[in-house]
Amino acid sequence: MSILRFCVLGDSLAAGVGSTRPEDTLGQRLTRRLSAAGHAPDLHGFGVPGARSDDLERQVGATLRTGVDLALIVIGTNDLTRFVPPAVAAGQLHDAVARLVRADARVVVVPAPDLGIVSWVPGAYRQLVSAASGQYAQAQSEAVIRAGGAVAAPGPALGARFAADPALFSADRLHPSSAGYGVIADALAPHLLAVAADLAA
Repeated sequence: MSILRFCVLGDSLAAGVGSTRPEDTLGQRLTRRLSAAGHAPDLHGFGVPGARSDDLERQVGATLRTGVDLALIVIGTNDLTRFVPPAVAAGQLHDAVARLVRADARVVVVPAPDLGIVSWVPGAYRQLVSAASGQYAQAQSEAVIRAGGAVAAPGPALGARFAADPALFSADRLHPSSAGYGVIADALAPHLLAVAADLAA
């Protein structure tokens, strides 16, 4: 069985902010799912809290120096909150994905989440924030496909679960808790496993 070099890039969700144990982070949870499916993943994390899409250039450089077969990118929240135009952030994401694809890596991207579900967003603005989040995710998804990557969009059901269960958030009410990372990993695993299976074929 050959080693699967699995790299996780992106923002605080990629870094696991909010989880109480290292094994609860997204990268660790998905590594276990890959192992259970018969792969031999070697995990490397490059996520940085606060990262925006323009930070991916540095993360991709570090990833390529390490070596990568399968990359997961979680990005978009900080672009949204800092009002980076969707076309700009999507273009930066496109370039990051394309660079990894040119290096023969398979790339799965998790686009911007629906920030309208976050409790500190005033009720009067939630619909507006949700709409902006959706526009961001759409621009990102189109850019990723053009670059040759795959999109793992969890869908509205995941957002609804977080909106209904405060325990899925950590104490800061923004980042996922350990339980929240479990829910996210469950939603992303089928996308990642499908790409890994294709890679192994």
